[in-house]
Amino acid sequence: MTILSEIISYNKNFVEEKQFEEYATTKFPDKRIVILTCMDTRLTELLPKAMNLRNGDAKIIKSAGAIVTHPFGGIMRSIIIAVYELQADEVYIIGHHDCGMSSIDTDNIISHMVERGVDNSLFSTLKYSGIDMKDWLRGFSDVTQSVKSSVDQVRNHPLMDRSVPVHGLVAHPDTGALDIIIDGYERIDDK
Repeated sequence: MTILSEIISYNKNFVEEKQFEEYATTKFPDKRIVILTCMDTRLTELLPKAMNLRNGDAKIIKSAGAIVTHPFGGIMRSIIIAVYELQADEVYIIGHHDCGMSSIDTDNIISHMVERGVDNSLFSTLKYSGIDMKDWLRGFSDVTQSVKSSVDQVRNHPLMDRSVPVHGLVAHPDTGALDIIIDGYERIDDK
């Protein structure tokens, strides 16, 4: 049995038994927050529990390392939409200790791409087109600095509402303990 067939089989029972009913909510976050965090598997259930979040409480965006990589990329677009259209009044950037992005080896990733069939000559074409693969795939060496950088990008974005607090935290992936790096309430601009 494939993973997909296991998922579909389980899903059929989930729907037939109406197990979805306990998760019913709206598209608007009850706690009016949007969270950008890492896609690390250890945080999937741990982080919401550690923050006392239930289904429907928050918009949660996940990316490798909880990094805002581009001011007009998909992550920033999602945050902007959450604030202006989906009633989020606060932003939380939550990195974590022992993140895979802190030890990422871009050369290794590129070699894995080639091993799995990506034509090596494509990287020259991308470089010629202005895309630096090492920069695009880069991680960070210090999670605290990475969180601060992402908070700064969100807070200082030209389209961001300056009255929205943008918080920066670092989670411990084993315990769920949260360390405040930036308290967004201390840095909001009054209208």
